[in-house]
Amino acid sequence: MTEITLNDSAIHCGKGAFEKYAPRLTDRQLFIVTDKNVFGLYRHLLWQTFGGSVAIKILPAGETSKTQRYLFEILEEMAEAGMERGCRVIAFGGGVVGDIAGLAAALYMRGVHLVQIPTTLLAQVDSSVGGKTAIDFKRVKNLIGTFYQPEEVIVDPMFLKTLPKREIRCGLGEIIKYGALNKEIYEKLLKNSDKLNNFDFLEEISADCIRHKAEIVSGDERDLYGLRKTLNLGHTTGHAFELYYGRKSHGEFVLIGTYYEMYIARAIGLGGGAYYDNLISLIKTVIKNIPAYENIENAVNFAMHDKKNTGKKISVIVPVSEGVCTEILLEPDEYSALLIECRDMLL
Repeated sequence: MTEITLNDSAIHCGKGAFEKYAPRLTDRQLFIVTDKNVFGLYRHLLWQTFGGSVAIKILPAGETSKTQRYLFEILEEMAEAGMERGCRVIAFGGGVVGDIAGLAAALYMRGVHLVQIPTTLLAQVDSSVGGKTAIDFKRVKNLIGTFYQPEEVIVDPMFLKTLPKREIRCGLGEIIKYGALNKEIYEKLLKNSDKLNNFDFLEEISADCIRHKAEIVSGDERDLYGLRKTLNLGHTTGHAFELYYGRKSHGEFVLIGTYYEMYIARAIGLGGGAYYDNLISLIKTVIKNIPAYENIENAVNFAMHDKKNTGKKISVIVPVSEGVCTEILLEPDEYSALLIECRDMLL
């Protein structure tokens, strides 16, 4: 078991974390938020652990439930269930559940207790840690949200065993992102590139990723000083493609975005060599064929509304060397032209 502290959050990582820590949560009123798929798999575990009469809100699975409609349904059902200010919201699911349940916990009675129990690889290595909560609005990802730290995060690899392969690929997108940010994670990924679907390895590397994120967030919790911005590597282009093209998971789009943005970095004289070759090799262990997207100019419109942008320039975080990354700011026309160049190289 690995124990990591992020400001006032206790993060428990490893086999048996759920069995050890989840039953302790019943000392308060509980309100569980989950989705249809996760509830179908784990409803008996939830009832056994938290009681058969525990209040549960079951959302439709997927990004389409991360909206104001479902946020207010959660809040309404919390009020109807008589949740008091001392209650505890448990986000039991993937990144979508964690984001919307976290925002509901932050809003209800100006803030109640929150615990994240992530059940997907992506949520375990990234989205459940750090306190970002949000819903999508006006076709912009995470436009409405706040920073609200959970009191605990329970990361148990047992949940990974029920995930479809696509969800493992999704989590690997964020893990490889951390490899581009952290030299030790990068080296570990290179040495174990044949173990990316091994659950024991995923448990070990997940703790490494969480530890890196905790260090970054502890120094820039509210994304004010630029340090936390580095965690968006691959996300500017990844989010734009995800919103425009769809059909793949968030983590897969992070990898695709990273590939395109590494092309941009190399084209303007940042990064390259064996380091870039190795990162691309890792990306292609997950995304075997990088898509050559048409209509990139339309996808760029989504990047223009990214929260990380400065003025009218598009912010892109790119790896430079092992453990080193930087931000580049591009005019939309320049950004679009470089993405098209990358696309044409893939044809």
